[in-house]
Amino acid sequence: MIKSLLPKHLKQLEAVGEKLRLARLRRRLSAAQLAERVGVTLPTLRRVERGDPSVSFGAYASVLFSLGLGADLEKLAQDDELGRKLQDAQLTVRRRAPRRSPSS
Repeated sequence: MIKSLLPKHLKQLEAVGEKLRLARLRRRLSAAQLAERVGVTLPTLRRVERGDPSVSFGAYASVLFSLGLGADLEKLAQDDELGRKLQDAQLTVRRRAPRRSPSS
């Protein structure tokens, strides 16, 4: 069962679906042709293009690869600014012991 997404996140998924639909249309592919290439049913492809959150991530990825946009998939979470800030906040700074004076 999928937990409810925030409206903001649903809009982002819808925007991704719309971008995929436009990419398909620019390539002059019918929905049936792309669904066959991807290996999903036509209703599943339509759900991807609507940004349906219940569709598997694998289906979205397959559509990207089939449209020649696989490199875009590598850009996901590329710059994890929040993660780096959280990691840096947990780092401890080690202090060196003071140097001993040389004994004569």
